[in-house]
Amino acid sequence: MEHPSVTNNPLYSQELPCLGELPSEAISPGYRRLNLTVTVVISLLVFTVLLIVAYQPWFTLPVKLEFSLGVAGAITALLGGLIFTYHFFADRLIYYTLREQDIVLFKGLIFKKVICQPMLRIQHIDIQRGPLERLAGLATLKVYSAGGSDHTLAIPGLPEETAEKMRQFVLNHSDLTRE
Repeated sequence: MEHPSVTNNPLYSQELPCLGELPSEAISPGYRRLNLTVTVVISLLVFTVLLIVAYQPWFTLPVKLEFSLGVAGAITALLGGLIFTYHFFADRLIYYTLREQDIVLFKGLIFKKVICQPMLRIQHIDIQRGPLERLAGLATLKVYSAGGSDHTLAIPGLPEETAEKMRQFVLNHSDLTRE
């Protein structure tokens, strides 16, 4: 039986491929719209409840409680604005690449993150769809690696059909690697 020759040539950093130069695909713009809509709706609901409590006609509120409701309203508006701004910019920066031997996820607004998961280390792959994702026709593809209890990477905002195709590709990958 012949063994393939094993080499151990030096590699230089200038010659290594850059993951950032991979052709990648953006997630669905619907994911960003969904996050922005949810942020606005939740912020408005909390703000409305605070206004109803503050201006209800049945009894007089203590001054400290009135002040606290005003502070809570300001905090709600500030947090809602910050979360909205974050999703407005960050959701555009989520990209993924599916290659023959791995899946790469690029994300991050302030802290950039590149996650590369080799196909041979994938233990389990799952598609998650919450009620709002189902309503928007989106899915999150979760990839679990061997030895880990939590997912290695999650690609949110995929159209349902794309997530199913990617999952099937990964599940069929073992057939491609057998000799």
